[in-house]
Amino acid sequence: MTPTPPPDRRLIVISGPSGTGKGTLCQKLFDAHPDTFALTVSHTTRKPRAGEVEGVTYFFVSPSTFTSLVSQDGFVEHTFFGGNYYGTSKKTIADQIAKGLVVVLEVEMEGIQQMRASSSIHARYIFVKPPSFETLEARLRSRGTENEEDIQKRLARAEVELEYADTAGVHDKIIINDDLKKAYEELHEFIYRPQNGI
Repeated sequence: MTPTPPPDRRLIVISGPSGTGKGTLCQKLFDAHPDTFALTVSHTTRKPRAGEVEGVTYFFVSPSTFTSLVSQDGFVEHTFFGGNYYGTSKKTIADQIAKGLVVVLEVEMEGIQQMRASSSIHARYIFVKPPSFETLEARLRSRGTENEEDIQKRLARAEVELEYADTAGVHDKIIINDDLKKAYEELHEFIYRPQNGI
């Protein structure tokens, strides 16, 4: 299948609270357009979990290596969460662009703030919202992957993220994911709209 890149090839930055379906929407986009889009592999200081692969899931680095990359301005964004550092390196983005791919980033709120503050990063920002806070909580609990303390942390973080998303001008597109098919159609339409429609 011939790749069909969007008219606007800027970075696509997708954010939203855990449990809103960002990953599912991204996967649908990749499945529909193979060899067009690429997710970057983030750096982290946390230890690999069972089944995770170096350079595929994450680049697992030491805290000193991470700090060194920060001091060299090697990240477009980085954050500290759950006792570990996470960051998206400029090199991984450049490597994917060099292959002719359109880069998609899944980024936390702090990352959005950092990227927005940089005059050298040109991107389109999409925020995925749950239909309600209650729905988000139900989704997190139904996953069965986290204990109560972790769920409460994610919910507290989600409140801050949702409040930030309501700030005018932060995101170019806000998608409410109450129906996956409809949410994906909105995402696809936004990404593939003509440049003069921006």
